[in-house]
Amino acid sequence: MSTEKKHYDKVFRRYVAKLAVQDGRRPVDLERELGVSYSSLLRWIKEYKAERREAEKAEQKTLYTATEYKGQVMSLEKANRELQEEVDILKKALHIFTENPEN
Repeated sequence: MSTEKKHYDKVFRRYVAKLAVQDGRRPVDLERELGVSYSSLLRWIKEYKAERREAEKAEQKTLYTATEYKGQVMSLEKANRELQEEVDILKKALHIFTENPEN
């Protein structure tokens, strides 16, 4: 009986951790499906969550200059206007299609 350790690449470990964290898959189910030890899965999930926390902290620490901030605001306002136009068009179309024809 050999107790040979399996080595999984980082991409695979990250993917499996994402399945558990983001898709809500249970580690027990992943253990059965993939044949990976439960303790390994828990370790990968813990590492993935730590990476995400660090990435979120780094993103929050990003400082914007006034012109960068203004550019972001302008692009969000433009996207908002475009979405509002789409909503208005859909409202008009809904009104047209739901009118009772007068015969």
